[in-house]
Parts: sequence; C-alpha cells; structure tokens
Amino acid sequence: MSIIMGLIDFILHIDEHLVEIIQKFGGWSYAVLFAIIFIETGIVIMPFLPGDSLLFASGALAAIGAFNIVSLLIFFVSGAIIGDTVNYHIGKKVGMSIPEDSFIGKYINRDRMAVAQRFFNKYGGFTIVIARFMPFVRTFIPFVAGASRMNYSYFLFYNVVGAFLWVFICTLLGYFFGNIPIVKENFTTVLLLIIFISVLPAIIGVFRARRKK
Repeated sequence: MSIIMGLIDFILHIDEHLVEIIQKFGGWSYAVLFAIIFIETGIVIMPFLPGDSLLFASGALAAIGAFNIVSLLIFFVSGAIIGDTVNYHIGKKVGMSIPEDSFIGKYINRDRMAVAQRFFNKYGGFTIVIARFMPFVRTFIPFVAGASRMNYSYFLFYNVVGAFLWVFICTLLGYFFGNIPIVKENFTTVLLLIIFISVLPAIIGVFRARRKK
C-alpha cells in the first residue's frame, strides 16, 4: 500500500519530484527520465509508471531552463522506441500463453491485456500509434504485437511514428503551456485531466465491448 501511495504522490507532484531529481542527479537526470519512459513502455509488468504527466511536467521545466528541450526530446523518443522494441521481443519470445502462476503472469493484468488485444485486432498497426496516448494499454500493445508475430519492420514503423507523436505533443504542450499562471497554479488538476483524456479511449473501448456482450 505504501508503494502505491508513493507512486500516486510521485505522479500528482511530479513537477516537485523532477526538481528533486535535477538537484540530485544533475546532468544524469536525462538518463533517469530515459529509464522511466523505457521501463513504462518496455516492461510489461510495469505499466503504472507516469508517462504523459512526466512528459508534460518535464516540458514545463524545460521552458524555464531546467532541461534542454532538444536533449529532452531525444532522450524521451529514444526511451519510447527502445522500450516498445524490447516489449515486442518479449511478447514474441513468451507469447500469450503465460501461466497465471508464473512470475510474469502474477503481475500481468489480464483484463488490460484483453483490452489491448481487442484494440490491436480492430486497428492493426495503427493501434501502436493510438496506444501511445493510453496509459496502461500502451505497455501491453507492443507485447501483443510481438505475441501475434507482427512483421517487425511493420511494427517498427508505427513504433517510431507513435513515439515521435506522443513525445513531441505531450512534451511541447508542457513546454509552451506548462508555465502559464493558471496552469502552473493548478498543475495537479491539469495532470489529472491529461491522464483522464489519455485513458478515455480505453474506457470507451471497454464500455462498447461490454455492450456488445
């Protein structure tokens, strides 16, 4: 429970925690941010790390000189592309037949995996782009693509396109709007709104699926 509460605090006060990371790690802060994005997108049992909110908050800090915006974009895009690539190969290696009592099986949310597979079956390769803007689902989609033996070149194209769109849109929104007084004063509310908008397509997808059943 303390881990969950700590994670929630990190997400809701991510701007403050980023300042702490900068103070502690200095130039290595880019590597820390790269690692968070890589793990969030690349490790199928770690979908709960901040993604959209991290990009937005980092962009806002870049606008006041805490980060170099070009370096930030490079590290984020690299982390997103490499993360999805690793996730794809994990899925290709172990497939969808992971026993629920196995180490990985214990940490995989079957319901979210099912949502990811429905999206993948419906939208094909474009799902990889759409899923970038959907917390939790974006962690499972590359895994599903690998398990489904999607052609890697085909996957890589959508992986790169999705990474660039996701990183540039979320980070530059923070860069240009994150320090506007009304946004800065209501930063937590803005982050919650970003998260809600991000998960909305997944909620709608689940609702439609249940209605069909």
